[in-house]
Amino acid sequence: MKLTIVGCALFFFTFSVLAGTFIETFDDADLEEWQELIRNDAAPGSWEVIDRELHAISVDGWTRLLTIGDETWQNYTVEARIKPLQKHGRGSLVIAARINETWLMFCEIGDDLFPESNANCRVGDFHDLVTVILYLEAHPPLRLDTWYTLKLSVKGGAFIFWVNDTKVVETGQDFIFWHGGREVINQKAGNLDRFLTGGVGFGLTSYTARFDNIIITGKGIPDKGRLSVMPGTKLSTTWGDLKDF
Repeated sequence: MKLTIVGCALFFFTFSVLAGTFIETFDDADLEEWQELIRNDAAPGSWEVIDRELHAISVDGWTRLLTIGDETWQNYTVEARIKPLQKHGRGSLVIAARINETWLMFCEIGDDLFPESNANCRVGDFHDLVTVILYLEAHPPLRLDTWYTLKLSVKGGAFIFWVNDTKVVETGQDFIFWHGGREVINQKAGNLDRFLTGGVGFGLTSYTARFDNIIITGKGIPDKGRLSVMPGTKLSTTWGDLKDF
């Protein structure tokens, strides 16, 4: 019996070291752990919990993110439910990883980078207007008043980006981007060799949107939170999403 107990304890200890899950549902309206990161040090955005969802506004063309985590976070998957409500100009919905001070990698859907709606992934300093494009290809714009799940996985120098469980791009994948009737980029999706650790984030550019159910899983990620089970408003939202398919 004693040997069994020791074995179980070692198993659970090993499992906790290997992987953790951090869940933010905004049910408690507490944003104290989160920090805002703004492109080029623009003015702060608006982040307010309404009906147990995070209501965010960014109207002036600068990307604003809410971030969490530190330089010890390395290999993980982050996902966020996003519902765009209003578009205020050329903009995008964003998910980010490997945030280390102002350096990060991020993927977005929108027309912030080019007039044509696209999906792109970039790396660089958020306080510098120049970023390195890892991937850029045409993608339909996200519809207003519709829930989407953006998901980004990083492991070593590799990454994968999904929208609603459909893989958009993976490191090394061939891609072509056309602009103005000509081929602008034709190459393979880049890698994250210089961006190996850091926290996560999500946000928006020139949008008003709702965010919910931020889930981060991976080695070294602290276990926290759980998904809502009973709240009627979130249950109704989930059922509404299912009926859309």
